[in-house]
Amino acid sequence: MTTAQVEYTEHELLLSHDYAEPLVAGGVRCHGGFDDQGRYVSPRTRMRGPAIEAWEHQRAEQFGTPVLDVPIDSWPEHFPNVEQSKLLIRRGVPEPIIATLTRIGTVEGFGGMLRLVPVPDMRPLFEEDITGTAIAHLDRGLIEAHARDEAGFEEEAGHDVMWFVARDIAFENPVTADETELMLERMGIRGGPGRPAPLVDVARVLPEEIDPTLEFLVGRMINLLFIEIAAFHTFRWAESVLADTDLVAGDGEAARLVSYIRADETPHVSYLRTALSEMRDRTWIGQRGNRYPGEEMIGLLWDKALEDSLLLRRADNLRVTMNEIEHALAGRPDAADLLDEMLSLGTVRRLPDGTVVDTEEPAA
Repeated sequence: MTTAQVEYTEHELLLSHDYAEPLVAGGVRCHGGFDDQGRYVSPRTRMRGPAIEAWEHQRAEQFGTPVLDVPIDSWPEHFPNVEQSKLLIRRGVPEPIIATLTRIGTVEGFGGMLRLVPVPDMRPLFEEDITGTAIAHLDRGLIEAHARDEAGFEEEAGHDVMWFVARDIAFENPVTADETELMLERMGIRGGPGRPAPLVDVARVLPEEIDPTLEFLVGRMINLLFIEIAAFHTFRWAESVLADTDLVAGDGEAARLVSYIRADETPHVSYLRTALSEMRDRTWIGQRGNRYPGEEMIGLLWDKALEDSLLLRRADNLRVTMNEIEHALAGRPDAADLLDEMLSLGTVRRLPDGTVVDTEEPAA
């Protein structure tokens, strides 16, 4: 059995390393920093990283099951893809890429809402002991660390601001505050940066006697996991586009900043996978005392969230992005030809009824 530490205080899980040099980009003090060898080190991972490894090792020893996972290739590539994005920039239409970076940063800012998600007393909700698990530490540092990573904390900028900084470095401060608000409204994001939308009710899929707060929390965690995994396509796209020094400014600094954000997401994926796997491996107890296999409970929420992510969320993203591309092309005499040329470089196209869909082959 593992002898590694599995009990931590919230203070310990929020500790960062002692950095040789802080991360400053575009004049903004960002979280994280660099060690003596100049390697980037993510914030709040001094004890959070080892803790997640210890919990996962303990879980695997106790239950002998694989950790929950879904391959990144389950999600299609980013739209517009790298070549499509470079074509647009090269032809003097950077606005859709700027809009996408703005949208990503804004959505990242919503991460601060994680700390508002209620966490019930977990002990009576599972038949097996949860002492020394990731489950037991969700409201003892794990969720708070995730929220701080996404939305920043005190004087250190988080991912929301870091995406804006990357955008501004690469495109040399391309938008004003008013333009940003209009852009976000076109993309269906209300409230703008720093003013997240309220939480919405989610239809239940688990048995009625399962604590609804637990169902909401687990459903939120699964959605977050899928968002984090799917986001790796976004990182690949952004790093490739922003690293092209012939097309964007900053000598690659924007791409490096995105790579640091990508590194910060690793503990998010890890703790979510481990905590959800711990829940799957346990027996859930309903409010009337009935027992339910964790594998069945997680499976119901998992399947629904995966379908929503691959279908509903993808369809919405395609529609929003295509609208932004067409808005940027409006008034150009070559708009139709440029749009056709762009679509020929990928697998997304518009149907006769106006619907934007993925296809298996590049558009003809």
